[in-house]
Amino acid sequence: MLKSMTDFVEALQARGRYTFTLVEAMNAEKRTDIALEAALRRLKQKGRIANPRRGFYVIVPVEYREAGCLPANWFIHDLMQFLGQPYYVGILSAAAIHGAAHQQPMLFQVVTDRTTRLAQAGRVRIGFHMSRHIEKVPTVDIQTETGSMRVSTPEVTAFDLVRFALSTGHMGNIITVLSELVEKIDSQALTSIADLYAVSDVQRLGYLLERLDENLLADPLAVWLQARRFRPILLAPGQPKGGAPSDPRWRVIPNETVEVEF
Repeated sequence: MLKSMTDFVEALQARGRYTFTLVEAMNAEKRTDIALEAALRRLKQKGRIANPRRGFYVIVPVEYREAGCLPANWFIHDLMQFLGQPYYVGILSAAAIHGAAHQQPMLFQVVTDRTTRLAQAGRVRIGFHMSRHIEKVPTVDIQTETGSMRVSTPEVTAFDLVRFALSTGHMGNIITVLSELVEKIDSQALTSIADLYAVSDVQRLGYLLERLDENLLADPLAVWLQARRFRPILLAPGQPKGGAPSDPRWRVIPNETVEVEF
C-alpha cells in the first residue's frame, strides 16, 4: 500500500509513466481533498511534479528539475487525452520534427479543434491553434520517450506555415523553413489536401514554392487554382500593401521581402 503521494509518484515513474491526473491521485491516496492538495503542492514546490493544466500533473525527473518540466513531446498526447481534444503537433514544431529546424520555436505548437489557452510549466510553453479540419488532415505517429504523439505530415505542415503565418515570425522565416522542408513534401499529397485550406493559403504557398524554384510542387497548386475564383491578396497579412504589383500567376502582392535565411 502506498504511504504517501511521493510513493505514488515514484511508483508511476518506475513503471515508465510520467503523467497522472488529480482523479488518479485521489483514488490512490484516499485522503481528504485538503490533505491531497497540500501533498501535491509540496511536491510541486520541490520541483518533483509540474502542473501545466489544472487537474493534470507531469512527473519531473531530476535531470529536468532546472527546466521545471519535462519536454512537451513527452506528455502532449496524455495532456490532449486529458482535455478530451483531438490534436496534432504542428507548424514550426512539426517542421522541426521533420528536419526543418532553422530556428527552434519558443512555443511547442499544437493544432486542435477549439480555442485553447496557453499551457505552461517551468520553461515549457505550449501554444494552441484552432482548425475545423483537425480530424481530416493526415498525420503521422512519431515515437517519443514515453509513447507516441500525432504530428502533421510535411504537406500539412507546409500549408499550416502560411495559414498560421502570424505564429511563424515573418515570411522570411516561413520560406526558410519551407526550403528545408520541401525534400520531404510529396506533390500529389500536397495538392490532395488543398481543399481543406482557404484559397488564399494555396496562393501564398504556391507563390513561396515557386520562389524556391520548386516547380514540381508549385505547378499542381497553380492548376488547382485555375478551377477556382481567386482575388489578389497580400503575401503578409496585416502588413502595409506597399507599391509592388500583384504576381500574375498567383495574384499575390509581395508586400514583404522573402529571402532564405542562412
